[in-house]
Amino acid sequence: MAKYVVRFARNAGLVILFVVAAVLGTATGVVFAFAGDLPQISALDDYAPSTITRVYGAHGNVVGEFAIQRRTVIRYQDISPTLRNAILAAEDDEFFQHFGLSIPHIVTAAFKDVVARRKAGGASTLTQQLARKLFLTDEKTWSRKIKEALLAIQIEKRYTKEEIFTMYCNQMYFGHGAYGVEAASRLYFAKSAKDLNLEEAALIAGILQGNARQSPYVNMEAALRRRNYTLERMADVGFIPRKEAEEAEKKPVLVRGDPSAQSPTIAPYFLEEVRKELEARYGAKQLYENGLTVQTALDLKLQDAANRALDEGLRRIDHLHGFRKPKRNILDERHAIESFKHSRWERPFAVNDIVPAVVTGTDPSVIHLRAGDYAVTIDKKGYAWTRKTSPSQLVRAGDLVDAKLLTIDTAAHTATAAIDQPPLVEGAVVVLDNHTGQIKTMVGGWSFERSKFNRATQALRQVGSAFKPFVYTTAIDRGYTPATMLQDSPVTFPGGAGSPPYSPHNYEGDFWGPITLRRALEHSRNVPAVRVMDALGPKQVISYARRFGLTAPLPPYLSIALGAAEETVLEMTSAYSVFPNQGVRMNPYAVLKVTDREGNVLEENRPEPKDAIRADTAYVMTQLLRGVVLRGTAVKAASIDWPIAGKTGTTEDFGDAWFIGFDPDITLAVWVGYDQRKPLGRGMAGAEAALPIWIDIFKSYIGDRKDPPTFEAPGNIVFVSVDKSTGDATDPAAPGAINEAFIAGTQPGSIRQ
Repeated sequence: MAKYVVRFARNAGLVILFVVAAVLGTATGVVFAFAGDLPQISALDDYAPSTITRVYGAHGNVVGEFAIQRRTVIRYQDISPTLRNAILAAEDDEFFQHFGLSIPHIVTAAFKDVVARRKAGGASTLTQQLARKLFLTDEKTWSRKIKEALLAIQIEKRYTKEEIFTMYCNQMYFGHGAYGVEAASRLYFAKSAKDLNLEEAALIAGILQGNARQSPYVNMEAALRRRNYTLERMADVGFIPRKEAEEAEKKPVLVRGDPSAQSPTIAPYFLEEVRKELEARYGAKQLYENGLTVQTALDLKLQDAANRALDEGLRRIDHLHGFRKPKRNILDERHAIESFKHSRWERPFAVNDIVPAVVTGTDPSVIHLRAGDYAVTIDKKGYAWTRKTSPSQLVRAGDLVDAKLLTIDTAAHTATAAIDQPPLVEGAVVVLDNHTGQIKTMVGGWSFERSKFNRATQALRQVGSAFKPFVYTTAIDRGYTPATMLQDSPVTFPGGAGSPPYSPHNYEGDFWGPITLRRALEHSRNVPAVRVMDALGPKQVISYARRFGLTAPLPPYLSIALGAAEETVLEMTSAYSVFPNQGVRMNPYAVLKVTDREGNVLEENRPEPKDAIRADTAYVMTQLLRGVVLRGTAVKAASIDWPIAGKTGTTEDFGDAWFIGFDPDITLAVWVGYDQRKPLGRGMAGAEAALPIWIDIFKSYIGDRKDPPTFEAPGNIVFVSVDKSTGDATDPAAPGAINEAFIAGTQPGSIRQ
C-alpha cells in the first residue's frame, strides 16, 4: 500500500511540476510575444499631459483659455488626503499593497469571462487603468488585458506609488472636458482639489467609473448613488468611521461650478487675436497641449465697461429704426412654454441685464413672459420706444424676445422689464496705453457668437472727419498756428482727367467766412480742411499720415482730407495716441510675455517707440483737439472733469460714426456702423452715435479717481491769450479769449509770425 502511495505522490508531483512548467512556459511565451509590442515606459519620466494654455489680463485675471483637454497638473501633496482615500476606496483600496495587479480580482474576472461567458469589469488596479489610458485603448480583448498587465508591472517597477497615483489623478477624465482631479474639482465645486470636503471628494471619486454619465449635471441620481457608494467603501476599508459616512450620505449634492467648464470670455475678439498670433508663432500643438502662460495688458474691468456701453449704445441706435417681429417662436418649434429651457437662465439675473424670455401671453396693455422661474411683465413704458400701442402688435405667445430687467423680486420670483431686440448695427472699441502701445481693451462687434469678424482689426471703414487732425498736423509743422486764419467759403477745384470739378461743402450746408484754424477743427468745418490740404499738397499730408502708422491705401485726392479713405479702428487709435505721447507712436501689441509649463520665458515683448512728429507739434495738436471737447463737436464730453481731447468723425452718408479721444495715458476709439454700408439714420453723426458710448466707457476708466494726469508741454511752447474768432493777441480777461499754445517764434507778434 505504501508503495502505491509513494508512486501516486511521485506522479502527482510530476503532474504538478508539468502544470507549473506549462503555465510558466505559457506565461513566458506570452511575455515574449507581447514584450516587443509594448510602449516604452521610460516615456513617463517626462510625463507631460496636455494642459491648458491660459491668457491673463493686467491684474492677474484669466482672460481665456486654449486647450484640447482641460487639465491642470498638480502634485501629490496638492491632492487632499480625503480625496486620495475616496479614490482608493472607490477604485483600488489595495493600491499601496499590490505590485500593479490584483490576483484575486483577476481570477474573479477571468472566471466570469470564461465560465459565465460575459465580459467582466472591475479587475483593473489604478496602475492598470493608468497604463490603459496612457498607452492602450478601452477595447475588451485578451491581448489588450495582457498588455495592460505587463505595462502595469513595468510602471510599478519604475515609479513610486505616490508618482503613479499622482499621474493617475492628473490623467483621468471626469466629464464635460475636465481631465484630472484639479479640473474636476473646479468644474463641479469651483475650488481646488486640496480643499474638497468629504462629500465633494466622494462625488469626484464616484464619477471616475462612468465619466459624464454619472455627472451631477447629467444624472443627479446616478451621481448621488455613486457618491454614497464611495462613502460606504471608505467606511468598509476603515478610511472614515461608519457614522461619518452615514451622515455624509444624508447630505444633498451641491455643485457650484459651471457645467460648460469653459465659461465664455468677456473679451472674445481680443482672445481670438491672441490665439492667431500664438498659433502662428508656436504652432497648434504647443498652444493647445503644452500649457503656455500668456500675459497681456487687458483691463477686464474696462473691457466689461466697453462691452456694456457698446451693447447699450448699439441698441439705442437700433431702436430708432423701430421694432422687428421676433424671429423665433418656441411653439412653432413644438416646445412647451412651461418646459422650455435656455442656458442663460442657469446664471443669476441682475437689474439691467438683458435676458431671453418667452412670451406667455398678452393683455391690452401688458406683455407677460417667463425667464427661468421668474414671471416677467412689460407695461406700456417698457414698450413705448416701439411706437406700438398694443402688445398684440408686437408679440404672440411663444415668441422668444430680449427683456431688459428693470426690477427683480427674488422672493416672489417676479420681475418687470422693457422689451428689447438684438441690434443690427455693429460697432468696435479699442483702448491703447499711450506710453507702451499695449492693448487694454478690444471689442470687435456686438456679438462674437453672431459674427467672428473683428471690426477693430479687420474692417476698413471710412474715417470721415477723424482724418482732419493729420491734415492740421502737417499744417502746424509747416508754419501754421492755431490762430492762422483760413477761408470757409465756397470753392471749386478742378477734377482730374475725366473727373468732374470738386466742390466741398460743410455738414451744415453753410459757410462761416474767415475762421481760425482752431475753430475750423473744433467745429469740423470741411471746406477749410480741404483748402489746407490743397495748399500743402495731398502727397505731403499722406506722408504725414504714414508717420502715424496708417497703412491702408490713401490716394492723393483732396477728398482724403474729409476721410474718404478707409482705416481700421486699431490703426486709428494708435495714430491718435501719438498726440498725447509727445509725438512718439508705440506699436500696438497684445502679448506681453509667454512662458512654458516649466516657467521658461519663450518671449517677452517690450514697447517699440517710433518718432512720428515733433513733440511741440504734438502738443499744439493736443490743445487743438482739447478744444473739440471743450467747445466743438464733442462738447458732450466736456462735462467730464478730466483732461480729454479728441475728434469726432462722420461720413457724408452717415454710414460711419467715430469718436477717438485721449487723456495723457490712454487713447480710446469707438466706431459705429453697419457691416453692409448704409446710413445709421439722419443726424447720426459721430457726436450722436459714437460719442455717448465713448463717454460711458471713459467714465468707467476714471472711476472714483480725483487726481487727473496732465498734458506736459515741451520747453519751447509758449502761451498767448488770443481772440478765438480772429486769432489776434488779446487781454486774458477779454470776452472770447483763449490761452493758446504756440511753438516758440510762431505766436502773434513774434518775428516768425
